[in-house]
Amino acid sequence: MRFNLFRQSDVPEEYRSNFIHLYFDIAWFGILSGTAINFLNVYATRLGATGLQIGLLTATSAVVNLFLAIPAGYWLSKRHTGRAVFWSSIAFRIGYFLWIPLPWLFDAQGQIWVLIILTFLMAIPLTPLGIGFNALFAEAVPDRYRARVAGMRNVTFAIAYILASLAAGFILETTPFTEGYQIIFAIGAIGAAMSSYHIYHVKPLPDGTIAPPSAPIPVSDPRPSSPRGLTAALRLDIWRTGFKNVLLTLFFFHMVHYLTTPVYPIYNVRVLHLNDSHLGNGTAFYYLTMLIASTQLGRIVQRHGHKKVTGWGVAGMSLYPIMLAFAQNVWQFYALSFLGGFLFALVNGAYANYMLENIPANDRPPYLAWYTIIFNFAVLTSSLLGPAVAEWMGLAPALIAFGILRIVAGIAILKWG
Repeated sequence: MRFNLFRQSDVPEEYRSNFIHLYFDIAWFGILSGTAINFLNVYATRLGATGLQIGLLTATSAVVNLFLAIPAGYWLSKRHTGRAVFWSSIAFRIGYFLWIPLPWLFDAQGQIWVLIILTFLMAIPLTPLGIGFNALFAEAVPDRYRARVAGMRNVTFAIAYILASLAAGFILETTPFTEGYQIIFAIGAIGAAMSSYHIYHVKPLPDGTIAPPSAPIPVSDPRPSSPRGLTAALRLDIWRTGFKNVLLTLFFFHMVHYLTTPVYPIYNVRVLHLNDSHLGNGTAFYYLTMLIASTQLGRIVQRHGHKKVTGWGVAGMSLYPIMLAFAQNVWQFYALSFLGGFLFALVNGAYANYMLENIPANDRPPYLAWYTIIFNFAVLTSSLLGPAVAEWMGLAPALIAFGILRIVAGIAILKWG
């Protein structure tokens, strides 16, 4: 196995600073994800949250993103991408610090509803952050290095996530219930702040550095003049381009992917009877194989392309929910975590670049705004449908059905995306 992914000596000097800060950004985000984000739904479940309340923890954010995506895309298009992303990240991540004192201020149900409200408020700056970061990544990383940087970010994220989740599991097992979660929420909040610090240092490269045009740009556009009024503001013209198929297939993928999100914590805690240490170990195993797979992502993408890697990876991700439905003990859960991490690494490292390949370099914010809309509509839909289907079918049959839908989503990307 060759770990060319880690080499920086062959990277031009003008790109290295951006790459390094992108790696540190995702490392600190991995600490946030392995602690506060990873255990939020588990904490809510242990507080007595229903499937609907767990779904709302995600759905409220999705509602805000749906309404603000187009305005956020327009706002970003008029501003310096790096500064807009940085200040959006600061406004969003302040919310993580507000999770820490909740056990001192509210009872169990009060904490659940305050967490739902906070996620709703945090979603306001999260909208431009989500749109803007994809644009910033495209502006800061040349096309020929994107698979490599994405793979290295996966590796860095996985290492940080593994260490953070193992530490979080230990803290939760050795500390009283609410105090343990307050500690990991605090660790996550610090990780969020440091991630924003490194985002500040990621700078868009000068025009022409990313991808010099292969042919002269025409002086005038022979197409009819751009639409005006509401149509122009909404950029409905994007739905008349080939990007429409990318949006529709990614919508289906995200919907079937997130159907399982509110179901997993309930199944793991109430059916498999996993404790916090088991869950921490499982996520560590998951991201360990994600780390290993990410070292080979650049080579795999170079051979097969971002689209094929995304499609086959999505179909392969069906194995996790299907096999989890038949799991009976913690060791089977650990084995599935190893398998799931490998497949997730392929999808997570390829799908954003697959999308960026289909977006004009000089018009990214509105395209990414529409992606944000379909992403959050998918999250909203799945967050409400997931618990309802699980309650109707039962947890295990629902996981099997959701897995089959992932196969269909992978085929859709390969055939129509």
